[in-house]
Amino acid sequence: MSDTQKVSEKVAKLYDTYPFPPEPILDEAPPGYNWRWNWLAAYNFCTGMKPQKRDIRILDAGCGSGVGTEYLVHLNTEAQVVGIDLSAGTLEIARERCQRSGANRVEFHQLSLFDVEQLPGEFDLINCVGVLHHTDDPIRGIQALAKKLAPGGLFHIFVYGELGRWEIQLMQRAVALLQGDKRGDYKDGVKVGRQIFASLPENNRIVKRDKERWSLENHRDENFADMYVHPQEIDYNIDTLFELIDASGLEFVGFSNPGFWDLQALLGKSPELMERAESLTERQRYRLIELLNPETSHYEFFLARPPLNKANWSSNSTLLSAIPEVSPCIDGFPSQTIFNYDYKIVNLSNAELAFMQACDSSKTVDEILKSVDFNLDGVRRLIEQQLIMMAPM
Repeated sequence: MSDTQKVSEKVAKLYDTYPFPPEPILDEAPPGYNWRWNWLAAYNFCTGMKPQKRDIRILDAGCGSGVGTEYLVHLNTEAQVVGIDLSAGTLEIARERCQRSGANRVEFHQLSLFDVEQLPGEFDLINCVGVLHHTDDPIRGIQALAKKLAPGGLFHIFVYGELGRWEIQLMQRAVALLQGDKRGDYKDGVKVGRQIFASLPENNRIVKRDKERWSLENHRDENFADMYVHPQEIDYNIDTLFELIDASGLEFVGFSNPGFWDLQALLGKSPELMERAESLTERQRYRLIELLNPETSHYEFFLARPPLNKANWSSNSTLLSAIPEVSPCIDGFPSQTIFNYDYKIVNLSNAELAFMQACDSSKTVDEILKSVDFNLDGVRRLIEQQLIMMAPM
């Protein structure tokens, strides 16, 4: 048996024992949204415009118990979705979850990332959340998935970051040491981990970090096992992350939390330091940011297979002829106080609200501005905030 097969068996055993994520199964569509799983919103984020087609193929690579898969089906009403995972027991939960909620445009396969070439055809959107870092060869995994991405397609990835998970790494090693020969008995691992937390002083760094960041979710054994007893984990920093990205052969589109990667928020008080930072490459600036703000417990980002056309709305004539549509990933609209795609509160002006209410997917910006007291700079601000999507004419 190869090393890869041994690791795969251990990972499958963990998730057969503790299916993950452990979210409840509902008899209705899941609440809310994750915009990264909505093809329209994700494509708009990556390109600045609405995609031309909605009848796409989506692969959920490492779908687990189907929590993300279910959203992918419900949020993309014309898509065909495929979910793959190593764990047979977890896949059964995924099937039940999607069946119960009416997510019927999905098929599941017990399949490794490394064997994804067995699936026919290509995919317009590949979703791979919390998976690559649990393989013994993430580069081989990302390359296998990249081959299944269609030209112009998007690849959404989530992997762990080492700086924000330092205390988790320490706890993982402590549990493994105390388990000894019982390592691989995941129920025993959870028991040992719980006992460690119960025994450590309240001011212990590991305990404090867990209470600050993880304890609300870790009261469930499934979460606790996934975090502290996992048999295979590789954590990244910016340097090693881009080694992984470069190996994929795909284009790096950007992080899906761009607000975090704002050096101005960290060093803006020092013009001299900001000037020095200008001489750094983009990746060096990313590295500087995570060194100065070591809270990165994960990286979430998009890759693409060229050609990925991107919009430029600096031309007034181009913008006036485009057709705007309200983003599908906002909550509370129509009202002046809404939640944006990241569930952050946005207070709309009267003019912004009036413009957005006039976006009916048929009128051009020019036509709307003739009936609403608004201007092109305001339209551009709405685009920048991902509150509207534009379809070029």
